[in-house]
Amino acid sequence: MTTLHIRSNSPERTQQVGTIIGKSVIPNDLILLSGTLGSGKTCLTQGIAWGLDINEYTLSPTFVLVREYYGRLRLYHIDLYRLDTGEDMMNIGLDDYVYGNGVCVIEWAEKGEHILPASNLSVQFSYLSQHERDIRIEAHGERYEQLLKTVAESL
Repeated sequence: MTTLHIRSNSPERTQQVGTIIGKSVIPNDLILLSGTLGSGKTCLTQGIAWGLDINEYTLSPTFVLVREYYGRLRLYHIDLYRLDTGEDMMNIGLDDYVYGNGVCVIEWAEKGEHILPASNLSVQFSYLSQHERDIRIEAHGERYEQLLKTVAESL
């Protein structure tokens, strides 16, 4: 299995999907999120944090670029929205997070696809209606195929 489509009609459903992902990740996992503003990226990350036993409320890191949370594993929540070049991304220490010992979740990942590892779990959010989203999860690499299978079985 390399692709999974999920329909979400509420923030709670999106968080539920994230929680399943969060319970299934291991150190050094990389999750790349893309989609328009308000499509569910931070909402999914909130669920991932809950799955990692992080009790803090996960906020969008748009203005601070990186937020770090502590639970079962460290969660590095990164937002590339305000960064325009690979050099800008490297200047925030992107490599340290991506290759760190935690779980790295990157919003607006499409902006850094030319410098990010090809092996990852990619999540694309699309609007179906005002209250409904299509969440397309793609596994890139053997580790992420295993992760996607675990998520699919838990849904």
